[in-house]
Amino acid sequence: MRKTIIIGFASAVLVVILGGLLTAYTDMAQCSEGEREVPCPAAERVSDTFAFAHKPMSANGSITVHVAALTGTLTYPPPGRDAIVPGLVPWAKGGIIIKDGTGQGSPYVALMRTAEHGVRLQYAYTHDLAGSPDATWLRLTRAGDTVIGFDSMDGREWTEVGRTRIPGLPATVETGMFATSPGWLGLRTVALGGSVAESGFTQASATFDTITTTGTPTAPWTPAIVGDLGHTDWEKHHRPPGVTESAGTVTVTGSGDIGPQVDGGARDIEDTLAALALGLLIVLVISTRANTGPMKLAAVAFGAGLIAAGVTIPLGVRLLRTNGNTVNAVSALTELRVVVGVGVLFALAALFARALAVRLHRRWLAILVAIAVVVLPYLLAAFPLLPDVVAGWLLRLTPAAGFAVVGTVPEYSQVAAHYAPSTGYFPLPWWGGLLVLVAWTAVLMIGQVRGDALSPWLGGRTARGRLSGPAE
Repeated sequence: MRKTIIIGFASAVLVVILGGLLTAYTDMAQCSEGEREVPCPAAERVSDTFAFAHKPMSANGSITVHVAALTGTLTYPPPGRDAIVPGLVPWAKGGIIIKDGTGQGSPYVALMRTAEHGVRLQYAYTHDLAGSPDATWLRLTRAGDTVIGFDSMDGREWTEVGRTRIPGLPATVETGMFATSPGWLGLRTVALGGSVAESGFTQASATFDTITTTGTPTAPWTPAIVGDLGHTDWEKHHRPPGVTESAGTVTVTGSGDIGPQVDGGARDIEDTLAALALGLLIVLVISTRANTGPMKLAAVAFGAGLIAAGVTIPLGVRLLRTNGNTVNAVSALTELRVVVGVGVLFALAALFARALAVRLHRRWLAILVAIAVVVLPYLLAAFPLLPDVVAGWLLRLTPAAGFAVVGTVPEYSQVAAHYAPSTGYFPLPWWGGLLVLVAWTAVLMIGQVRGDALSPWLGGRTARGRLSGPAE
C-alpha cells in the first residue's frame, strides 16, 4: 500500500506541474496590427492615464487651486445601457499633481476631489488617504523629496491631509491640474446566478478658477495627455480630452485612472497553478486508502505539494513572460508563502480525507464526500456559476477555504472592480482559509483520538482497528 501512496502522490505532483506548464505555454499574448496578430507590448501594472495642464516646479514650491466644478459623461451605463448621460462614476477625479515627468508609471503625488469619496491624497499608485468630504480648495507643497497635501473649505484655513516622501525625486518635476475617470462597472448575470463584469467609457471635466503657484516659471500651462486617450467616438465627435483656458479659468477633461490596475490583463503567479484542483483531487482519493500513520501521510503530502508548487510557479512564470505576458511581481517571501502554503494544503487535505474514510467506514463514500466539500466548492466559486455571495460563503465555510493559500491579488478600496472568487479574490486571507481547513480536519481527527484512548476499556474494538483501513 505504501507503494500505491507514493505513486499516487507522484501522480498528483506531475498533474500540477504538467497542467500548469501546459497552460502557461499555450497562454500567448497576442494583439492585432492591421489584419495580423503580433506579440503584445508589456502590459502596465498600474493605471496612469489622464489629461494634464502642467509646468515645471523646482525642489521647493507649491500649487494651490480651487476646484469650481467636477462634471462628467457616462456612455451607455446600466441599467438601460441605451443612452449617453451626464454624470460621474464614484472615483472620477480632478485635482492637482506633482509628478516626475509626463511618462506613464513615473512617481507622483496627487491631491484631488472625487465624485463620491471627497478629497483624497494618493501616491505611489497604491496609497490612498482620505481628506475632507466637502473641501474644494487643494494645496500641494514640495520640499525636496517630501510632498504634503492640504485641503480647505474657504481657502484660508487649511488642514493637512497627509504627507509622503518620494526618494530620488528630481530637482525639477512637473506640476499642475489633472482630470481622469475610470469606466463604469456593471455586472451581468450568467449561468446559475454568477456575474461577469462589464465596463463602459466615462469622462470627467474639472474646472479650476483660482490657481496660484510658487517655485514655477510664469510660463503658461502646457496641455498634455498621459496615456492613450482620444480614440472613442465620444471623444472624436463631442468632447476631446485636453485643456482649455478662459479668463483665468482652466478646465481639464480626461478619462482613465491613476492608481493600481486590477483588471488590465496581467497574470499572477497563482495562474500557473491551473491544475491545482485536479492534483488535490488525486491527493484526496489516495489518502482515503492510506494505512500509514497520520504524521507520515501528512509529511509525504506536504512534500508533494512543496515540489508541485516549487517547480510549477517559477517555470510557469518564465513561460508566461516568454509568451509576452506581464506577470505581476510579488516578493520572494510571498512566493515562498504560496509554495509552502500549497504543501500545507496538500497535507491537511490528506489528513482530512483519511479521517473522513475512517469516520464513514467506506472509502468510496469518503472519496465522494471529500471531493464534494473540498474540490467542488472551489470549482463552483472559481468559475462565474453561482452568485458572488454564495460563492464567497462556500469559500468561508467549507474545507475549500484552504485554496486561499494561493491568493496574492490585493483589493484596493480606491479602485472599483469585480472583487469576487471568479476573478481571483478569496473572501478570506490565506491564513484564514487554512484555519478553516484545520478546523474541519481537527473535528474529524479528535473523535479518532478519543476513540483510541477508550480502546483499552472497550476491548480494542474502537478507532485503532478502524484506522488500519476503512472498508471498501
